[in-house]
Amino acid sequence: MQWFSRASQIQKVSHRLAGAGLFCNLTERELKIVDGFVHDRQYLAGEVIFDAGEEGQALYVIVSGKVAVCLPGKHETPVAELTTGDFFGELGLLDSWPRSAQVRALETSEIAVLFRGDFERLMESHAQIASKIAMQLARHLGQRLRLMLAQTAEGNAQA
Repeated sequence: MQWFSRASQIQKVSHRLAGAGLFCNLTERELKIVDGFVHDRQYLAGEVIFDAGEEGQALYVIVSGKVAVCLPGKHETPVAELTTGDFFGELGLLDSWPRSAQVRALETSEIAVLFRGDFERLMESHAQIASKIAMQLARHLGQRLRLMLAQTAEGNAQA
């Protein structure tokens, strides 16, 4: 009976990770492998997940709940609100630069955390899976860069 319970738990975990765009190209089997590298965290409404200035060490995937991304000194006006399936802190997988924003839970949230060291171990043991995640991450960062450049160009045109 314990095997069935663990199998159900793994299926639940991999299914919830499948909802995140970062893992959209992974098979069920690959999601189960990634699950072994992910750490579950629970945050209460108002709890800080990480603060601006802290060393980036991980990527966070919202399994359930909602978080606010706030710039330093502007905690009352979030620059973004993220919800189930969204991810944040992705640069923490790539380097240890300080975080540029604070992220806090707006409501009770379940977050799957992939630490840089665990991602590096995933790259060593399952290169194809890590490559798929890295490509999705690169696409996401490229999309954000294009959006930022478009907004900058629009702002310059209005000035």
